[in-house]
Amino acid sequence: MTNKKIKWHFHLLDIFLIFVPVSIIFYLLHVAALLSFLITAAALVGMAHLMAESTSIIANRVSSTISALVNATFGNAVELFIAVFSLRAGLFALVTASITGSILLNVLLLIGLAMLAGGLKFKEQKFNKDSAGLSSTMLFVAVVGLGLPSMYKMMVGTPSHEMTLAVSIILGIVYILSLIYTLVTHRHMFVVERQAPEENHDRWTGRGAIILLFLITILAGFESKFLVNTITPLVGKTGFTDAFVGLVFVAILTNIPEITSAMAFARKNHMTLSLEIGMSSALQIALFVVPILILVSPLIVHGGFDLVFTPFELVAVVVTAMIANYIGSDGICHWVEGAQLIAVYLLVATAFYFLK
Repeated sequence: MTNKKIKWHFHLLDIFLIFVPVSIIFYLLHVAALLSFLITAAALVGMAHLMAESTSIIANRVSSTISALVNATFGNAVELFIAVFSLRAGLFALVTASITGSILLNVLLLIGLAMLAGGLKFKEQKFNKDSAGLSSTMLFVAVVGLGLPSMYKMMVGTPSHEMTLAVSIILGIVYILSLIYTLVTHRHMFVVERQAPEENHDRWTGRGAIILLFLITILAGFESKFLVNTITPLVGKTGFTDAFVGLVFVAILTNIPEITSAMAFARKNHMTLSLEIGMSSALQIALFVVPILILVSPLIVHGGFDLVFTPFELVAVVVTAMIANYIGSDGICHWVEGAQLIAVYLLVATAFYFLK
């Protein structure tokens, strides 16, 4: 545990909170879908930032185990809310694409931007190879698990919810085992690199952060519903597909706080923390959010959610897992590697734009 001084200060992402009441008004007045989507998305960015900051403050005041549970539970709450309401609306393609998009964004775009930001200040940056290697291996395991239900449907012709459920349970167990490895049995290998810089003051007390986290989480649930309600009209008017909206727009707006944090750490030469933000967020989506979504899906849609990805989505996550393994191989990075990661993300996003 750490004791930090409390000092309120303004954060740039706080500006987005002004869109929260505006989005509620737009929802009640049934304002045009495109404008409502943009305003609600901006509101969710602000709330996602507050959730991430509150989670961080709580994590700094509790044990590592409880910190990991708090991060897993609330770290990707907005993505889970959007997925749940999308399932209720029958937007299955958007759900699978947003899962794919979150993994791609965190591994390719987030880490790429961090490497680029840090590389413009430092010629080379080093990071913990053990941490990166474990994360890349876990991502391979996640990709295998996520791909099996889709391969089953390709071979048999119909999906199997029982298989999807079994795979999700196994992935959840693997995630728990990885937490035990990093936080208990082999904590000594990661404890130094997991310590965040101490120069910043917290804006709230631990109790204030807990209250704020629960309030923002509830409000984020409503905002997620508002956002999903605008997607179908948005797709009809803009020509974007559900898959493109999920892969790009939804994934980006729910991860902006993580992107800014990763870039800030990289500029301070804390590249290990930047990589952990990206890899941990991607793994939480694949090994925590997806199993939870599969388990609760029978309560949302008849027959449950069968997690069937398109062949293009499968190729994208496999390529991402391969790149993640390459990233962690030498423990050194520079700005060109960051530019390459960003380029791969843009190539995949461009391909999805042209897929109809």
